[in-house]
Amino acid sequence: MRLEYTEPQRRFRAEIRAWLEQQVPQQALPSFDTEEGFAAHRAWEGQLASGCWSAVTWPKDVGGRGADLIEWLIFEEEYWRSGAPLRVNQNGIFLLAPTLMEFGTDEQKKRFLPRMATGKDIWAQGWSEPGAGSDMAAIRCKAVRDGDHYVINGQKTWSTRAVWADWLFGLFRSDPNSVRHHGLSFVLLPLNLPGITIRPIRQLNGLPGFAEIFFDNVRVPVENRLGEEGAGWHIAMATAGFERGLMLRSPARFQQTAKLLVNLYKQNQTSADADPSIRDAVIKSWMSAEAYALATYRTACRLAKGGQIGAESSTNKIFWSELDLLMHETAMRILGARGELMAQAEDASSYGWLDGFLFAQAGPIYAGTNEIQRNIIAERMLGLPRS
Repeated sequence: MRLEYTEPQRRFRAEIRAWLEQQVPQQALPSFDTEEGFAAHRAWEGQLASGCWSAVTWPKDVGGRGADLIEWLIFEEEYWRSGAPLRVNQNGIFLLAPTLMEFGTDEQKKRFLPRMATGKDIWAQGWSEPGAGSDMAAIRCKAVRDGDHYVINGQKTWSTRAVWADWLFGLFRSDPNSVRHHGLSFVLLPLNLPGITIRPIRQLNGLPGFAEIFFDNVRVPVENRLGEEGAGWHIAMATAGFERGLMLRSPARFQQTAKLLVNLYKQNQTSADADPSIRDAVIKSWMSAEAYALATYRTACRLAKGGQIGAESSTNKIFWSELDLLMHETAMRILGARGELMAQAEDASSYGWLDGFLFAQAGPIYAGTNEIQRNIIAERMLGLPRS
């Protein structure tokens, strides 16, 4: 496959590269899993929005640029090349926003999208519960209708960014007599409502990247429901497609990591070559990152012609999560004991391999465990019977 960009696409690349060269902070921002870092990343989202770069694929009237998927891939390549900060509002911009555009009312789009684009509202995801992780059909958290409100009771857990986020989008059981994927509704709610208790969950690095959320008779207006009552499963599956497919994890993220891995190998080649399997893993990492990029460009072109991604998103999710693990495990093998140093240590790697390594462990779990994704592939793509 050979990529040939049009002249408008080359101008688009030059524009975003020039803007990022002027705007990307010279010093890395603190982790957005700290209160200080969360505020700094929120401000960066606003800075991106000032140039209409926070959500390039959105329509222009809600803060985007109306870019197509190829332009989005170009933007991501330049974004990761520049070393720009991670996106603190990725749950909103990359997951909820496309769902809102497909299922939301005009009023909901006008209410939520502009504030999301500027970082004024940061969103957390409220799907997982104790006993309902990858199996979202087991959700028990209830949203019982009471006039023009829902009364929510129950618990959510592993809610990313929820410690300091402003809003939550979640799946709730609005029909208490329903079972499995029936009777679920997709509800949007602010996290400062009376009756909500948020308890941070520490990650492997000690920072509160997640939270568990408890609801005690929390009243949410019915107008905050996305789509029809009881249609939450269908809507959530669309969101899951965005999460596992193209938008949440762009190929540029992994291409950049692969480039850093190659450089790390070259800097430590004498010691790394003592184990020939390390060189093989570096080569495989680079080839896999390039293959994923080319496959994504092909998918984007197919979608632009009216195609759909469907269950194929599960193959994407398995591929990028296992690639991320391979790259970071290889980096840690190259670094040896040095790789275990915390970022603030004097001799620590400048590329943050330890944080990346720890985060990569979660890749096969979040967005639906890879075991569940393999079941989806077997049943929906290969037509195999349920075991």
